[in-house]
Amino acid sequence: MGRPRIKDVAEYAGVSPKTVSNVLNDYEHVSEQTRTAVREAIDALGYRVNIAGRQLRRGRTGVIALAVPELDIAYFAELAKHVMAETERRGSTTLLLETGGRREKELAAVHGFDAQFTDGVILSPLALRPRDLAGRDTRLPLVLLGEYNPPGSADHVAIDNVAAAREVTEHLLERGRRRIAVIGGDLRGTQNTSRLRTAGYQQALSAAGLPVPEELVLPVPAFRWADGAAATRTLMRLPRRPDALLCLNDHLALGAVRALHEDGWSVPGDVDVTGFDDIEATRFSIPTITTVSPDKPGIARRAVELLLERIDAGGPGGPAVDETAGHRLIVRESSGG
Repeated sequence: MGRPRIKDVAEYAGVSPKTVSNVLNDYEHVSEQTRTAVREAIDALGYRVNIAGRQLRRGRTGVIALAVPELDIAYFAELAKHVMAETERRGSTTLLLETGGRREKELAAVHGFDAQFTDGVILSPLALRPRDLAGRDTRLPLVLLGEYNPPGSADHVAIDNVAAAREVTEHLLERGRRRIAVIGGDLRGTQNTSRLRTAGYQQALSAAGLPVPEELVLPVPAFRWADGAAATRTLMRLPRRPDALLCLNDHLALGAVRALHEDGWSVPGDVDVTGFDDIEATRFSIPTITTVSPDKPGIARRAVELLLERIDAGGPGGPAVDETAGHRLIVRESSGG
């Protein structure tokens, strides 16, 4: 017997080939009894979807590009894993690309890399300028992640960074901390992630009637362990040292905790430390790290959904969608949890 076809599955299940196709495409209007019968037939016959053939008939490659700044930053690696799982579940393949946060590579992603091997792009940009999406070919579906989001330019998914930073700052204030430093902070930027998270910190201090001490808002060259450690040592040498460190990602927080340990400071006894992103390492460090946890599976799922909707529509298909993903504060040992 040759390779089973949809017709063979239909005969085995006692349904029409169209019904088998509806089950394979996960259409809603199929009864659970019929869906079960078709799946049992698929398993019994060993039927496998010919994804390449299906995509070619639709005039597609079946490939979605995901472009992120740095794959050795754990947040992007974890997010990529969720995106790849989601695209695979929907019968597509993910092409994973690292831009290094370089504008020319991000622009190449926006324009589909000047090739015909991808049906759409999910991009997490760092270096794009406000007008870089003006005049782009909207026939190539694009979903943006993160804070770069010129109005109406493309579909966009991100957490509310202002609210998240305000929430973690309020947690530190409730613990009695008053000299709260921001590692990776930005008081003068525009709509980048650092600026928005710093704005949330400022809002929390203002609501508590406290000034924003500029010497405690410390930018960093990069968001890595070594940068967190170096910034921590700078802050702890101030005449009036901080009693809490709000680190704008978990790599910075892990570096901060290491520097504090090496220099004889207690966490959270002398200093509270918090991070952002809830990467896996924060659950196994000593102490475990309080962090803001973005809904990474939800971000991946919605980004893929939006992209596939645009691909299915065969073009722009309506105004750009701007969606806010969920987040939650996870209090752990580094701030008394």
